[in-house]
Amino acid sequence: MSGEILTKMTNISIGKNGEEIAVKYLEKQGYKILETNKRFSKFCEIDIIALDRNILVFVEVKTRKTDICGHPFEAITKTKYQHIKQGLFIYLQEHNEYKKYRIDAVSILLKPEIKIEHLKNI
Repeated sequence: MSGEILTKMTNISIGKNGEEIAVKYLEKQGYKILETNKRFSKFCEIDIIALDRNILVFVEVKTRKTDICGHPFEAITKTKYQHIKQGLFIYLQEHNEYKKYRIDAVSILLKPEIKIEHLKNI
């Protein structure tokens, strides 16, 4: 396997691991997980869709092994945010029972120990 393919596979597994950690964290905070990895298009996938009491929450999860190359939140670009919003509006059209919603971000650092940060209503 080429180094590029191996790196990509590692990054995918790191991301999936981070999403699993985020789901467990949110459940402990009282969130009800409705969907994970909801794909709306080639460019738009929302990592976690959950309910925080009566608020529909669209969660972007960013995971890094360490913060050597920057904080995970730095990876949420303006373009990424716009794609999340596109998916959010599609989801709301399909599920018009939800009147309140927000976008959250969860950062996961894996080393030297797992560190979770949760920003609400980004």
